[in-house]
Amino acid sequence: MSDTIEVDTSGLPVVHMSRRDILMGLAVGTVVPLTAGCTAHNPALGRSQLMLVSDAQIAQLSQQTWQQALQQERVSTNANHRRQVNRVGQRIATGSGMTQHDWEFVVLDNNQVNAWVLPNGKVAIYSGMLDVIDNDDHLATVIGHEAGHVAGRHAQERASQQMAAGVGAGLAAIALDQGGVDNAGMWAGVLGAGLTFGVLLPYSRRHEYEADRLGTDFMARANYRPSESLTFWNNMMARSNAGAPPAFLSTHPSDAQRVQALQSHIRSSGYA
Repeated sequence: MSDTIEVDTSGLPVVHMSRRDILMGLAVGTVVPLTAGCTAHNPALGRSQLMLVSDAQIAQLSQQTWQQALQQERVSTNANHRRQVNRVGQRIATGSGMTQHDWEFVVLDNNQVNAWVLPNGKVAIYSGMLDVIDNDDHLATVIGHEAGHVAGRHAQERASQQMAAGVGAGLAAIALDQGGVDNAGMWAGVLGAGLTFGVLLPYSRRHEYEADRLGTDFMARANYRPSESLTFWNNMMARSNAGAPPAFLSTHPSDAQRVQALQSHIRSSGYA
């Protein structure tokens, strides 16, 4: 095994970091001295992101997480649900322009009101979510939002931030082990694979705002009504106020400010 890792910074020069240097950096709670040049500009977000995990590593981890999730969860046999999710999902995928991913949309037989996505374009919608949405536009809101996390490279950024902060020494060990993947549960959480699989590590509020904005853009390009996303999120908040919050809001925190930000984006973009 090589003594260095090549960190793919998406167009920037490849950075070579030794295992010893990364582990020493993590031990003191920072690898900031090592991260100069380890940022990549994301045109979808209009900002730069810390990237210590390569696209190849994320792809490998995502595929492994997806296969394990399909083994542990029960895939729905409801033909109507499966057709609806695939129909809406394919339109959102096309509208996102992210043709580099092999998109896959699966309905999991679970009564939780939840959905999640992996960075390689694998999307899981729980049947409980389909029981509470009113139309395809609402489903497009959910899938568009999840696709927004993919375009925002939020899972990669979150993993990199944890590594840089020294919180995820186990993540560093995985990044250092190019011969295999351990701690799959931890990675499932980092990649955003829902509440029932892996460890829950919610996205930050900034990521949520970005996914909302990108999701409505994808909806518009796919000829769905972005204005319906406001109805969807208000319905989710109403369910939360009526009792236990839907699982979808546990992993995707929502509040009035978030809806206001989304409404402002819809208005400024001229979406109906």
